[in-house]
Amino acid sequence: MAVVALCAVTASAQGAASAAPSPEPGPARPTTLAEVREELDRLYHDAEVATDTYNAAEERAAEQSARVAALAEEMASGKAALKRLTSRMGAAARAQYRSGGLPLDVQLLLSTGPEDLLDEVGRARQAQHGVDGLLRELTRVQKELRTKSEVSTAQLRKLRGSRKAGADARERIEKRIAAAEALEARLEEKERRRLLEMQKESADEAHAEFLRSGKLKGAGRGASEEGAIAVAFVTEQLGKPYEWAAEGPDTYDCSGLTSQAWAAAKRTIPRTSQEQWRQLPRVGLKDMRPGDLIIYHKDASHVGMYVGGGSIIHAPRPGRNITVADVGSMFVLGVVRPDQRP
Repeated sequence: MAVVALCAVTASAQGAASAAPSPEPGPARPTTLAEVREELDRLYHDAEVATDTYNAAEERAAEQSARVAALAEEMASGKAALKRLTSRMGAAARAQYRSGGLPLDVQLLLSTGPEDLLDEVGRARQAQHGVDGLLRELTRVQKELRTKSEVSTAQLRKLRGSRKAGADARERIEKRIAAAEALEARLEEKERRRLLEMQKESADEAHAEFLRSGKLKGAGRGASEEGAIAVAFVTEQLGKPYEWAAEGPDTYDCSGLTSQAWAAAKRTIPRTSQEQWRQLPRVGLKDMRPGDLIIYHKDASHVGMYVGGGSIIHAPRPGRNITVADVGSMFVLGVVRPDQRP
């Protein structure tokens, strides 16, 4: 077998280089097709988890970037207001000095009568009230600018964190997919065919066990109007390639497909399978209807859309196309309904 032969060559090369410092031990190389299948499942599952992390980080970064931009506009407006207030304060202070700089007894001597003096005092008080008001407004604007500056700094910090999380997730995705593709590339053609057969056999066994459990009994009543639109959307995408982080129109990842299907039905749902599981209303398997989303794996890292007849449509993984599969071909975590009315 090609896998065994390649591992033997690798082992010989490692023995010849025994004088070099030993690297940290890694996971054992798969030597049988069953082990290859397990390793591929692990690598693609890890890539899918990282894809959810990447999608969530990108979504957060977009929201944070918009918030930072809005804060920048608000701060620019606040600074302009502060400049205007400062200018008015200066003008008011100069005017007050010119009109009110003389002592009251001197103003009395210079005035033509008591009425004139009272008028002067009244105007002076009005001017002082105006200055006090300007001062209060100036203080308020300065405080508001400081608060917005602190919020903006915090948002920028979060934005940098989201972008770092996205970059780290991207690196994990690319490494896992590259490792999986390299592992598959080492197989001979007959081994690849047998591997596909093994994967199908495993999925069929899992679905048969799922059906025997009776969990699907009674499911499949008619879709809602919105659900029918979502089902029609995913059906139109059959045969298109999977691509991580993609939301169409030519390629999709698993949650990109389901979120866009429900967007076509005029309903916005979370972008990732984990958030779809966390935020959307849950329903029992026996109450499931076409358009509902089935969340897979214990970490909610995969999602497909139930289309009736015990089947889903989903975007499986890199290297595969959007396809129809049995509901129970993977571990079912639960079902959510995007158009569930409260």
